[in-house]
Amino acid sequence: MTDPSSSTEFYAALPSFSEFDDFTEFDAYAPVPDDWVVLCGDIRGSTQAIAEGRYKQVNMVGASVITVVLNACAGYQIPFVFGGDGGFAVVPAPARDHAVLALQRLQGFSQDAFGMGLRAAAVPVSRLRAEGFDVRVRKYAMSPGNNLALFAGGGVERADQILKSAPDSDPAILRAIDDPEAPDLEGLSCRWEPLAASRGQMIALMVQPVVPEQAAQVFRQTLAQLSEILQGGIADHAPVSDRTLRFRWPPKGLAQEARATAGRGSILRSYAWALVTAALQFWCERRGRKIGAYDAPRYRGELKAQTDFRKYDGMLRTVLDVTPAQAGQIEDWLERQYRNRRLVYGLHRDRAALMTCLVFSLEQGEHVHFVDAAGGGFAKAAEGFKARLAAI
Repeated sequence: MTDPSSSTEFYAALPSFSEFDDFTEFDAYAPVPDDWVVLCGDIRGSTQAIAEGRYKQVNMVGASVITVVLNACAGYQIPFVFGGDGGFAVVPAPARDHAVLALQRLQGFSQDAFGMGLRAAAVPVSRLRAEGFDVRVRKYAMSPGNNLALFAGGGVERADQILKSAPDSDPAILRAIDDPEAPDLEGLSCRWEPLAASRGQMIALMVQPVVPEQAAQVFRQTLAQLSEILQGGIADHAPVSDRTLRFRWPPKGLAQEARATAGRGSILRSYAWALVTAALQFWCERRGRKIGAYDAPRYRGELKAQTDFRKYDGMLRTVLDVTPAQAGQIEDWLERQYRNRRLVYGLHRDRAALMTCLVFSLEQGEHVHFVDAAGGGFAKAAEGFKARLAAI
């Protein structure tokens, strides 16, 4: 039983809600305790990596930011968000030092393992409030025991600004350390094939109202318009479905998984073990069977429910499987709303989406799956978003 009066148990004690569209009830967001810290990471040179076709690696490193923090905070429930080319988590004070050390180890490891530099920061919630921002959170239940954190108040957006633009002398900016102990990336997995759009296109979409006081109204209108264009609920156009899930052996992303989870040990040994377990997983998927803790039909059902294809962290972000005509209608409507100064948006189209997995316990069904459109996804959508925001 958690103690709701304890700062460390704050997130664990929060009630969850089950209808995603209710994220617009902003009075229900709870303020994160003052002594918690926003830990965040962003890939240096992600634009170049995307141009080189390395976005799967970009997603892997972005998911690694969350993985090392969660593993360092074992025993605590903490909120987190995956952003494509980075991510962030908010941790209680007793876990801060251990989590910061894990993130600093990842900074050094990322360059060696993936050829990608990583900028990281630890921004106290108290600092964000002193600057006039807030960090408030709600818990969206994707399935029993698997929650997705949603944020309001502008604090995490401010933390992201500090991460990307503050000088190295800022006390929040972390320095990489060359540590013989590798970061703990246990649970990070990269085995499913790219999710080919079943309707023609995958879109990564981000939307933010121009006037904060109109946020609830603008988001509700956007959700209603999306439902009208898609002729049904957004969930029916989720990128992960029986039509898009494909597993092959050996998985294309297995080498990256092996490199990440090998740490400073033998990559060959890690890859050999990953090959064996992937072969068993492939057999289970083909036969619809169960081996040990891996029950293919059950896992697929859980996987479809436990993806972050829609989220809110100051802006609405979603990845959807749509027809080219629907993508065009969505973009046309958003552009009209933008010209009327109602909202700012970014949209990226591709023929597939990518999925990176975090598996904690198959027996308990504890796993979450990060989804982004291929070819740049949210990072490419953010380029259009920032250009429109600057124009306003």
